Amino acid sequence: MLKVGLTGGLASGKTYIAACFEGFGAHVAYADQFGHETLRPAGEAYAEVIREFGMEILDRDGFIDRPALGAIVFADKEKLAKLNAIVHPHVFQREEAFFEQVAEEDPAGVAVIEAAIMIEIGSYNRYDRVVLADCPLETQIERFMERNKASREQALARIERQMPLEEKRQYADYLIDTSGPMPRTKELARAVYVKLKEEAA
Repeated sequence: MLKVGLTGGLASGKTYIAACFEGFGAHVAYADQFGHETLRPAGEAYAEVIREFGMEILDRDGFIDRPALGAIVFADKEKLAKLNAIVHPHVFQREEAFFEQVAEEDPAGVAVIEAAIMIEIGSYNRYDRVVLADCPLETQIERFMERNKASREQALARIERQMPLEEKRQYADYLIDTSGPMPRTKELARAVYVKLKEEAA
């Protein structure tokens, strides 16, 4: 089994590539989803996050209000680092459980984790291969503006929080250019998947 990290930048097309890979036969999981699960009332990080950030991050039903928590941590790098230090170890445990399950069910399979910041936090080296969804900055800006009905300034502010794609390229084993039409991106993704499948076997 091959462990693959799929990453990119904001609005770079990584989620579309994940869907393509899944359609080709890969086993796909999402780090964001694991993170959200750890913050639910029964989740591993729930109590510790409340201890760190206070009861004011809870909604009236006792769930962590993620936008409220996000407003706190994205305005303060130290608080974001604290949140990551609480949540990420539990996310990694869930990833390992996912890999173990795939290895048992499909020993020659391709197991993909889609995660936006694996390079920034250094977890990219936990995978056998890293695939990057790649496109020009202007494409990211236009897509985010259209998708989120946002201004150019809002798009840039979000994108600038992440490592630029040109820096991420040096960490990737495979680049998939997502700047063209979706059918073209799908074919480029298929070509990469064929190589990953060969490596997994």
